[in-house]
Amino acid sequence: MLIPLDPQWNNVLRQEMEKDYFRVLMEFIQKEYKTKTIYPPQNLIFEALNQTSFSATQVVIIGQDPYHGPGQANGLSFSVNEGIKLPPSLKNIYKELKADMDIDISTSGNLLNWTKQGVLLLNATLTVEATKAGSHQKKGWENFTDAVIQSLSDDREHLVFILWGNYAQKKGQRINRDKHYVIESPHPSPLGAYRGFFDSKPFSKANAYLTKLNKQPINWCVK
Repeated sequence: MLIPLDPQWNNVLRQEMEKDYFRVLMEFIQKEYKTKTIYPPQNLIFEALNQTSFSATQVVIIGQDPYHGPGQANGLSFSVNEGIKLPPSLKNIYKELKADMDIDISTSGNLLNWTKQGVLLLNATLTVEATKAGSHQKKGWENFTDAVIQSLSDDREHLVFILWGNYAQKKGQRINRDKHYVIESPHPSPLGAYRGFFDSKPFSKANAYLTKLNKQPINWCVK
């Protein structure tokens, strides 16, 4: 199975992709796509890495699973395709963005504009079976995305990691916090939003850190 992968990331992750677990994972994924409805489309499995190269990454936002409804998943965490109704978590992200940065709430859920500025929108698991949340967890994707995070932590400096919720925070335990800025809060889901996600100001905090280092802040406008 040939899935396109950005040349930089291919080089960074080459040894990881030669491991036995990854070969088994690819065999599993290939069979799943042939026999079931799997999201995102196969050519978008590595979309997060393809849109934001290793050297371009400035901010990392870690999600859990791709959306499992028709037409939603586009390979970017928290993002949905054009014309798709905004999921509850993304609605709350936009509400916080409005409160934090006074950016108008977009009707588009496609976060591609963020990725073009160095925001890596990485899910922990990169595929899912339709209507079955978490169906591809513990198949090997977590090892692979751990390697992505580890490589950024080890080989880059002064990145911003935004960790929303317990799952992302556990995933982020391998980040070297002496080298990088980690922003943590509850998840933007309806359950977590009023427990500390709202008014956590992740977007302005990220930009303040980047600006302090004479880096280009992120324009968080979606469209």
